Amino acid sequence: MAGLGEIPLLIELGTALLFSSLIGLEREIRAKSAGMRTHALVGVGAALFMLVSKYGFGDLLVFDRVSLDPSRVAAQIVSGIGFIGGGLIFVRRDAVRGLTTAATVWVVAAVGMACGSGLVVLAAATTAVHFLVVIGYPWLLHLLRRSLREPQVLRIGYLDGYGVLRSVLTLCTSSGWTVMDLEVEREDTDDEQQRTAVVALRLRGKTPVRELVGQIRSLPGVVHTAVGESVDPGF
Repeated sequence: MAGLGEIPLLIELGTALLFSSLIGLEREIRAKSAGMRTHALVGVGAALFMLVSKYGFGDLLVFDRVSLDPSRVAAQIVSGIGFIGGGLIFVRRDAVRGLTTAATVWVVAAVGMACGSGLVVLAAATTAVHFLVVIGYPWLLHLLRRSLREPQVLRIGYLDGYGVLRSVLTLCTSSGWTVMDLEVEREDTDDEQQRTAVVALRLRGKTPVRELVGQIRSLPGVVHTAVGESVDPGF
């Protein structure tokens, strides 16, 4: 009879296996150090610990010889999973690898604990949050980096007195670039008719500045261009 009474618990254990495998599958596809098998075993193991803590000592309660406290087992799972997570983190020179995978193993243990506690909806929501973070966040960060691209300095030499600078600024703004600042210095030459000037533009935009350089070079009166060089060191 005791064996038949354990059958409903298999649903919670199977749910932990399902959610843990889904999270592990994502890591497996990305070829991370801990894949589908590791995550599945961690999730099922955590769920089993919780189930044993909740139902494994029922016979002892009959004689009032033990007081069950499932939270004690949960605390031990949280501290014990740190050993697995720590083994997934690698430090090579200044690069740290495996932090996300270690955090994923930690989360999958929590998902298994939730399944073992009967909190299936909470476990499902946490699994969905995992995919939101590991798939949605990189896309969001990519958009933020594009919108917050650091200003770039473009140095342009041009023939002075022919309206070249006006054409350059018009081209920059029409191409989606914002001119943050500019500084002009004059370069005197022997020929007064061919006096040149050099302007340092500090630009902010969402596309690589190299694409803009090609367009500026085609403007009449532009002598030379350079990226990343400014007249003023304080630029």
